[in-house]
Amino acid sequence: MEMKLEFINTKIVFKWALVALVLGGVHSNELFAQDVEVKEIKEEKKKEKKDNGKIAKSDKKTDVVKYRRSSLHTMIIEDVKMPKGDLILKTFNDAEFPDKYNNHTTGSKSFKLEEYYIAPAVTEGQKSKNKDKKNYAPTIDKYIKDSKLANQIVAKWFDRSPEGTFEMSLIGERGMYDASAQDAATANSTERGAAMLADAGEDLIGSTFVVINYSNFVENEPIAKAARDILYATVQDQPADALGRAIVEKGADIAYKKTKDGYSVWTTSYLYQLQWSDSISAVFYQFLWNDASAPDSARVEAFDKSDLFQLKLLGSQKAQSLITGMGSNAETKDMIIKNATLKSINAVYNKLQKKFEPFRTKTPLVSSDPLGAKIGLKEGLEGGDKYEVLEKQIDADGKVKWKRKGVIKVDKKKIWNNLYTVGEEPLDKNGEPIKSDNEVKFTHFKGGKGFYPGMLLRQIN
Repeated sequence: MEMKLEFINTKIVFKWALVALVLGGVHSNELFAQDVEVKEIKEEKKKEKKDNGKIAKSDKKTDVVKYRRSSLHTMIIEDVKMPKGDLILKTFNDAEFPDKYNNHTTGSKSFKLEEYYIAPAVTEGQKSKNKDKKNYAPTIDKYIKDSKLANQIVAKWFDRSPEGTFEMSLIGERGMYDASAQDAATANSTERGAAMLADAGEDLIGSTFVVINYSNFVENEPIAKAARDILYATVQDQPADALGRAIVEKGADIAYKKTKDGYSVWTTSYLYQLQWSDSISAVFYQFLWNDASAPDSARVEAFDKSDLFQLKLLGSQKAQSLITGMGSNAETKDMIIKNATLKSINAVYNKLQKKFEPFRTKTPLVSSDPLGAKIGLKEGLEGGDKYEVLEKQIDADGKVKWKRKGVIKVDKKKIWNNLYTVGEEPLDKNGEPIKSDNEVKFTHFKGGKGFYPGMLLRQIN
């Protein structure tokens, strides 16, 4: 009986050892600060049927597809206590803007944590948990309110001038309206003008988002030690010479040694959406609209003081990028930290898109044979991910609609590696760029037929 119990205990702790060994194995693939995610995709149960309805490859000279994108303003929280804070701030400010969104950058790109910090509320009689202390939503809410960020965002939508007057040029540009429709909407004197404004509110202004990031640069050693101690604790009641205990402790030691050096960049991103409705639109046009043909200083002041516009928190997501083996060269270190920061930010944006449907982007098909689009690893694509294919249609009121025409899946063998731009690739131990062995120029998809370049893809899982 004792032997049987010991055997069962050994099996249990052996599983813990496997966890430790897997952790160690995963991190052993982290080559000189490269946060390379190795994802195993289950083999498809059924072989995809060949597409017999192929359309010729897209012409390289095809015009850029025009479609309505969501608009985005991004910010980062500055923390004077954060190691490498200046480098992370510079990296964020210099980073390319996400190309699947309209750039709605408004005013400042950052604010200082200590100037707006509010400790998260704690229920009376309960202790504040560590994770609650790192919830910066109350702090962000204070910044948004004090800076009237929502007002700034609305002001940009209507091209507010230094004198406080509005116009419709940006809405016309992003909504792809012609000049006559813009004039009608500005005057709000025709049915088409009213339809345009309703359309703009639904598809444009209401699809404006703000992502505020907090990036933390932390040492790996304390985290690795804590993980090792947890594994140790699972077998501390066993005899010192027990086989199961030895296996677990050895696995924990291996994991600790492989992950203790270097640093990690943790990024938490908070997603907000501008609130826009028919009632808000009506109040704005009736009481706050300030036309250049008849400027009104009272309306300027009313807009500045108004609390009509609000940003709603949809939620947050976190992502990590591991940095190991940084070497001694300062320039190489900075490049490694920069790449890790960008990787972390990209990863958390991808998580936000997958979790919050309103934030998901559309991307056009660039080829029909094979089916392909210019999205890849940078956008978090995995083999088997499903996308709906949308075709542009215009209704009787002139509104643009996108109708689903089918569903396709990412070909796991042909995913575009767009993680890094030329000159910013990961570095090997000699400081040389690691070249990708993936020559795919865009991600390939499987399934369906009758699709053509210009149709849009939107992820559905």
